[in-house]
Amino acid sequence: MPNIGTPELLIVLLVVVLIFGSAKLPQLARSLGKSARILKAETKGLRSDDEDDKAAPAAANGAAPAAAPQADSGSATRDRAAQLREEAARLEREAAAQSAQDAQRQRGALPSGEPIQGVPVSDYGNRKTTS
Repeated sequence: MPNIGTPELLIVLLVVVLIFGSAKLPQLARSLGKSARILKAETKGLRSDDEDDKAAPAAANGAAPAAAPQADSGSATRDRAAQLREEAARLEREAAAQSAQDAQRQRGALPSGEPIQGVPVSDYGNRKTTS
């Protein structure tokens, strides 16, 4: 491998300054630092995930004696699932009502369902052009 010394590094630095300009170098260094921090955080997260995966089988082997407390957590889980289903149903109803209101507005109707009187409503989607 070639030996890179001080003169070669100075030439590379000079070329970088000429290409990017002296005003862009601080921004370039800042974005490089942010990228390095993100990479470090992600690799740390992957390592902790691997440690969690290794700890999970060990915890599963010792899970038989702790069956009684898990029964309580099972009912709590079922209750939480029921709450989430109810909330999902409520959100779906709200979304359906909102889409119905949007459809009324597109037709030129008030939220009560009455048509708007005295206001010209154009339908650009179904407009026929005559040439």
